[in-house]
Amino acid sequence: MSTEPALTDLSAAVLARGGELRAGGTDTTARQRSGIAPGPFTDLDGAAGLRGCTPLPGGGLRIGALTTLAELATDPQVRSGWPALAVSAGTAATPQIRAAGTLGGNLLQRNRCWYYRNPHFSCLQKGGSGCPAREGDHHFGVVSGDGPCVAPHPSTLAMALLTYDAGAEVHGESPRTVAALYGDGDGDGLHRADHLLAPDRILTAVLLPPPLPGERAACHRATSRAQGEWPLVEATARLALDGDGVTVTHAAVAAGGVARVPLRLLEVEAALIGRKATPGLLADAAATVLARCRPLSQTGYKATLFRDTVLEVLERAADLPASID
Repeated sequence: MSTEPALTDLSAAVLARGGELRAGGTDTTARQRSGIAPGPFTDLDGAAGLRGCTPLPGGGLRIGALTTLAELATDPQVRSGWPALAVSAGTAATPQIRAAGTLGGNLLQRNRCWYYRNPHFSCLQKGGSGCPAREGDHHFGVVSGDGPCVAPHPSTLAMALLTYDAGAEVHGESPRTVAALYGDGDGDGLHRADHLLAPDRILTAVLLPPPLPGERAACHRATSRAQGEWPLVEATARLALDGDGVTVTHAAVAAGGVARVPLRLLEVEAALIGRKATPGLLADAAATVLARCRPLSQTGYKATLFRDTVLEVLERAADLPASID
């Protein structure tokens, strides 16, 4: 008989204790240290079926929610078939965080706003009625979207998964998309949380579609220092070119650090598909993101950084081989 805890029992424990679930603990520990996550915590470690990569019929892949970022970055299946996810996982945070942080934890983590993480401030994220960052120091805030909260979503993996139209497997529910974990496309509806998963629900896995033959992928994080820093803006691009390597036949682009949710950049994709991948085309496509920018008083710099970061990943993806070396 298995000694692994049942997911239903774990959900019931959270409801009974009034706490929250904990995966790798990299975010919950930080919030606990800041005094805004008092617990109690119900640990998912050891729960059945939440770790590792399993091939799906038809060529897709199921990735358990407790799979670490380091495992994602080095898994041969992910590297060859879904390189944008592997690259994103390998560039996120630090080696120490990647070794402990999990796929599910990365998708469901809380934002890094210093007002939210300071127990002496009231804000929308903690049940308050206002956003102190909007009138205070918000130079790391959003540049897109009109919602009352100005804290960007911190998930690098969510951004990458948007480009795959990945599914989210939730215990006791029908599968949903990863995008549906965050609501509307611009994140304006995320007033009081960083995701829409109920506290007693468990994200069990992410479901990836079959690989795209000839995919070229790139991810870039624009940070204020070289290492161990949250990105000001980040972007991921997946491209496929025709047999001559000239015309873009597929494009999927997403960005993070700019809105309340990771953003799928459909306008960039539309500007690329069916056209020759020239430097001018890539620059014009990247510039389309400026139309969605509505900077706050301290985030005007993010508009051009947003454009330039998208251009960076488009240029890299246009030159990358189909899989990671």
